[in-house]
Amino acid sequence: MTETESIAYDVVVLGAGPVGENVADRTRAAGLTTAVVESELVGGECSYWACMPSKALLRPVIAQADARRLPGLAQDVQGLLDTPAVLARRDDYTSHWKDDGQVAWLNGIGADLYRGHGRLAGPRTVTVTAPDGTVTTLTARHAVAVATGTRAQLPDLPGLADVKPWTSREATSAKAAPARLIVVGGGVVATEMATAWQALGSQVTLLVRGKGLLNRMEPFAGELVAGALTEAGVDVRTGTSAASVTREHGTVVVETGTGERLEADEILFATGRVPHTDDIGLDTVGLKPGSWLDVDDSLRVTGTDWLYAVGDVNHRALLTHQGKYQARIAGAAIADRAAGGTLLQEPWGAHAATADHHAVPQVVFTDPEAAAVGLSLAEAEQAGHRVRAVDVEFSSVAGAGLYADGYTGRARMVVDLEEEILRGVTFVGPGVGELIHSATVAVAGRVPVDRLWHAVPSYPTLSEVWLRLLEAYRDN
Repeated sequence: MTETESIAYDVVVLGAGPVGENVADRTRAAGLTTAVVESELVGGECSYWACMPSKALLRPVIAQADARRLPGLAQDVQGLLDTPAVLARRDDYTSHWKDDGQVAWLNGIGADLYRGHGRLAGPRTVTVTAPDGTVTTLTARHAVAVATGTRAQLPDLPGLADVKPWTSREATSAKAAPARLIVVGGGVVATEMATAWQALGSQVTLLVRGKGLLNRMEPFAGELVAGALTEAGVDVRTGTSAASVTREHGTVVVETGTGERLEADEILFATGRVPHTDDIGLDTVGLKPGSWLDVDDSLRVTGTDWLYAVGDVNHRALLTHQGKYQARIAGAAIADRAAGGTLLQEPWGAHAATADHHAVPQVVFTDPEAAAVGLSLAEAEQAGHRVRAVDVEFSSVAGAGLYADGYTGRARMVVDLEEEILRGVTFVGPGVGELIHSATVAVAGRVPVDRLWHAVPSYPTLSEVWLRLLEAYRDN
């Protein structure tokens, strides 16, 4: 192992995923010298094993499902998807797991990339061990930003490692569809991958420990998605889990908690995420290795004046777009603190990630899509708000019928009765992913319900669901 001399920067970023890239972009835009450390591929989980490959797999599935609902087209799309072509397009969207383009972008903003394993080695100090064993020490004049993300959490089942189960990485990068696939979990990864692989030729069995799917959303979201998965051929089993898993002569054998025996070619565990902080030197700065990092709204780690935790590692909102939002806030805060400026940390200020608390949007790319922003009815009530839920079916909207015959979907807005603003909105139905930003603007902007009445939706579009929701609120 060879150690080089110490190199000083204004900012050092641990992790070159979308979040780390955006921190670097903002600090470089402010004129701060910035080093970025990455142990895998520049672009991170989202680019190669999560958002991009999963949506590349799902887009043909959703397009075919939409086409099958349209007379004049339905008869031509009843066959199976061309799975090799879908996988080839997925490979294109991951740049075939090469990061040349992302490295070029990082170079283009003037950040310096250090490849290797980065660890804190005391305040404002990071050591980088390169693949050849060379160790470089980086010191930060102003800030170190941890943007190392999360990794899949596997259950504590004896012998599970010998089974070689899929996590989200294997599910999004697989080279062929297994004939039989068991998916364990009921959240976003589980439902999206069940949707994708069932359509790509696998017989999928979905094991859900709880009573339903997508339990972080309104109950009807999980109900509609579960019904559609069942209709597509997925064997959805709620109230059950994998009690033991073995691989016998290449076949995965699962004993469920109810004593059933299931067999498959592969098994995917989509049972949560843990912070990627176990070996980044947190102990050298008085923090617990493997822990989530608590931060204030400027994303600075509690108890420090130099360490930031941005994206999934702070456990505020495990979503790429929300992490990038935090990165923009953190980058501005780092830059203004470095310049000795006054931070605008009041809610919705330039240096406060307020949306993390009130207006986090998410789209689940199943068929139907499920999209939500803000609080569910139950969450709003638990937070002590006096609210009312207003529900309408998308069948009441002319644009839904034009979108697809037999369009099925539902919308809900949660209205704060004291402030007359929206606390949350949920849409479930084909194509609603492109509709959720209007709800995000309404929730984040705290737009009064009376003013929303004057935001006229175009006819005949899905967005007319807003008019139906507002009518239902006024009339009852």
